[in-house]
Formats: sequence, structure tokens, C-alpha cells
Amino acid sequence: MKDLSPQIQNQLAQYQQLQQQLQVLASQRLQLDTKVKEIESSLQELEKAGPDTNVYKSVGTLLIRADNREEIKKELEDFKETISIRVKAIQKQEKSLNERFEQLQQKLTEALGGKPATGSSG
Repeated sequence: MKDLSPQIQNQLAQYQQLQQQLQVLASQRLQLDTKVKEIESSLQELEKAGPDTNVYKSVGTLLIRADNREEIKKELEDFKETISIRVKAIQKQEKSLNERFEQLQQKLTEALGGKPATGSSG
């Protein structure tokens, strides 16, 4: 790595940084996707539960009986919407970082003597 120009060393550092950021975003998106599925499951169970079934909601480390099912349902739907918006924001950020990552990858490939990724063979 010492025989590489400072510019290429900088690009390699950026490349690794982008790679790490993409991994973090993918992990966050996966966690949020899982949360959305949990909420959907909770909403389905709430619909299935009979009117005599007690429903509880989690508040910190406590479970508190909830008398108003419609309020609980609305809270879950609002939470799901909030998380879905965050997922979309992460997906947009991932797309942008992926584009930068691919451009940098192509520059590095060319700079290190490889063939350009979009070049035609002849």
C-alpha cells in the first residue's frame, strides 16, 4: 500500500468507509423490517382476539392493560407507518451510497491497472 499514490490511498480509505456505512445501513434496515413484521403480527393477533380477551401494551418494562382496542390499534399503525418511513429513508440512503461505492470501485479498478468495468472487450 505504500507504493500507491496518496490519492489512491485516499480513495481506498473512502471505499472501505462506504463499505462499512452500507453494512450499517443494511443492518438497520433489517432490524426495522423485522420490527414492521412484528407490528403486523401484533395487529393480526389483535384482530383475532375476542372481545373478552384482555389486551396489554408494553410501557417501558411494564405491561399495562389496555381497555381501548381501537387506541392500541391506532398506536400500532402509527408506529408501523413511522418505521416504514424510516425504512424508505434508509433505502434511499443505501441507493445513493451504492452509486458512490460503484463509481469509486470503478475508479480504483482503473487506477490499479484493471480493465474498466464498463469498457468493451476487443
